[in-house]
Amino acid sequence: MKILVCGDVVGRSGRDAVCGLLPALREALALDFVVVNGENAAHGFGITDKICAQLYEAGTDVITTGNHVWDQREVIAYIGNDKRLLRPANFPPGTPGRGWGVYETRRGKRVLVMNVMCRLFMDALDDPFRSVEEVLGSHRLGANVDAIVIDVHGEATSEKMALGFVADGRASLVAGTHTHVPTADAQVLAAGTGYISDLGMCGDYDSVIGLRKDLAIERFRRKMPGERLVPADGPGTLCAVYVETDDKSGLARHVAPLRLGPRLAPAWPLEGGVTAAITARIPT
Repeated sequence: MKILVCGDVVGRSGRDAVCGLLPALREALALDFVVVNGENAAHGFGITDKICAQLYEAGTDVITTGNHVWDQREVIAYIGNDKRLLRPANFPPGTPGRGWGVYETRRGKRVLVMNVMCRLFMDALDDPFRSVEEVLGSHRLGANVDAIVIDVHGEATSEKMALGFVADGRASLVAGTHTHVPTADAQVLAAGTGYISDLGMCGDYDSVIGLRKDLAIERFRRKMPGERLVPADGPGTLCAVYVETDDKSGLARHVAPLRLGPRLAPAWPLEGGVTAAITARIPT
């Protein structure tokens, strides 16, 4: 199976990059399944039902989130009716929405997607390790699911790595989100799980993690409330990870970063380079 997971979508620049590139990426990479973290998609803070519809229309199968999931208050009433929009599974019991789900691809394969949030330098939530263990205890690769993708939303790379090793051999891919900076450690762990500490963001990298530079710098300098932070609005770069899984075991055979856009060094997960059809869509 061929799966793509895209990092945090930040504002209009990120939405334009994902929605502009994803249809061609699905075709060029023969993707079976696409996961997108959308927690910063609505002007940098949260997500709305309309943005979910845009991402689905572009070819997204499941949307994950994180600490900004509730920033757009209307999503509280919406999330319970959208089975493809996930919030972290380790929110307290009774929180609206769901933290994981099993989804069927067009070829009839079953993909479990789970979203958890770390606790170091983050909100004090329930234990993400226990949440992962509970789901992996009842869903096994090659038995009742064909692939398992876990979005680990967190600040500390150490905590994300630890969760990756906990899931090693039991998940197809553990991908970190939240810091908006892509890491260079995409790999297949010893027992066969694909891993990367952070996907990076889909957004304008001429910015401070997707936000306008002047506003972010002023807030650091003054340490006082000021003008509301807003996303940078230059051309966006798409950052993601691509994983190919073994059809029998569900474990990763190949993991590689994908980066397309004007600011960062490009990365293409397969030999042969980016096709002309995709190159024509890259924002400039």
